[in-house]
Amino acid sequence: MKPAQVENTIPVLPVSDVTRSIEFYTRTLGFRLDWGGEASSRICSVSRDGCCLMLAEGFGASAPQWVWIGLESEEVFREWKEAGVKVLQEPANWSWAYEMKFEDPDGNVLWTGTEPRSNEPRRDQTPD
Repeated sequence: MKPAQVENTIPVLPVSDVTRSIEFYTRTLGFRLDWGGEASSRICSVSRDGCCLMLAEGFGASAPQWVWIGLESEEVFREWKEAGVKVLQEPANWSWAYEMKFEDPDGNVLWTGTEPRSNEPRRDQTPD
């Protein structure tokens, strides 16, 4: 078997102000700053529970972009909603996930979800 060549993948979200975005992701969403954030920085890495996002000012694509954030439980849904993060979609049960969508200050969509709920109807399935 050929040895693995890909170490990891990290979404890069475009932002208009790295300093403001670091503040939002660390104070509001509970991420921690891994690197970057100096006065002259235009790019940084933030992480939560071992999963990273990079925030980049003036690189490539413009907002809004989407990133999927798989969750172990619904706790983050409640945490971010209580913190006043803009909700784009309240929790909804689909065949692929029980999901909720949030928006960061630059319009990027944080599409979060847990395993689908087995005890609730799924929006993409018709009743029997």
